[in-house]
Amino acid sequence: MEVLTVLNLGDFAQAFSKMGMFPVFDLAYYIVSILYLKYEPGSVEVSRRSPVASWLCAMLYCFGSYILADIMLGNSPVDYFQHNSHILLASAVWYLIFYCPLNLFYKCVAFLPVKLVLVALKEVVRTRKIAAGVHHAHHAYHHGFFIMVIVGYVKGSGVALMSNFEQLLRGVWRPETNEILNMSFPTKASLYGAILFTMQEAHWLPVSKSILILVFTLFMATSKVVMTARHSHGSPFALIESWICHLLFGSALGVSEEDHHHTPPTAAPISPLKTKEELSEGARKRKVKKAE
Repeated sequence: MEVLTVLNLGDFAQAFSKMGMFPVFDLAYYIVSILYLKYEPGSVEVSRRSPVASWLCAMLYCFGSYILADIMLGNSPVDYFQHNSHILLASAVWYLIFYCPLNLFYKCVAFLPVKLVLVALKEVVRTRKIAAGVHHAHHAYHHGFFIMVIVGYVKGSGVALMSNFEQLLRGVWRPETNEILNMSFPTKASLYGAILFTMQEAHWLPVSKSILILVFTLFMATSKVVMTARHSHGSPFALIESWICHLLFGSALGVSEEDHHHTPPTAAPISPLKTKEELSEGARKRKVKKAE
């Protein structure tokens, strides 16, 4: 703690934890979320065929975590839509990404240096949502530690958890992409973050909430920026998870002998350096070229 005092880290963390997210950080969150929506197969076609369905998908990408958390806590799932400024801002981002002439806005935000900044800002919002979800659940269930973890987890990764429902709005059904079966790094990190914030809320973790928010934000932002820059969909937790799961369950997490045989023999090999979003974007472009 003396080191923290010398570095004045406690005051900085306190100021950082109280910093408002709207509009700058929320704007970055909406841009990155809807950008990933556009990478999904069929999303551009849906935006041309049914703008209403496309807008609903965009709203789920931006506010799905709030909707799912409200349902779990017995609140109305449309409660968050009373925040008109957030809805209008997200709607403006959706319109610019899908309908801006010459795709100018999309090209600007998809430009890698700009995208890296936006991705880092999005992780600031994610961490704050996890902490807020745990705190909200703590007020409703003072000793419901599992509920705190679940609500914080949902607040951090609710968009991914609702992905199958969002796919239905786009006319796609891919149950094999269920986030519980194939957990991505943000989903895993949200779970681990929810556990940490629950431990802090229960006073089992000897650190202040502001310090935990700052440290976890730095970890998430750094990890996502590096992964995005390297076009990697790996996970910093992979080595530890593989060792622990091999020790406890006899196999690495998410890896089994059958997984190596599920790919059809005729399928082209997929580069491990490409993210799911980039692969989806590439498939969409190839489809458009064939149609032409």
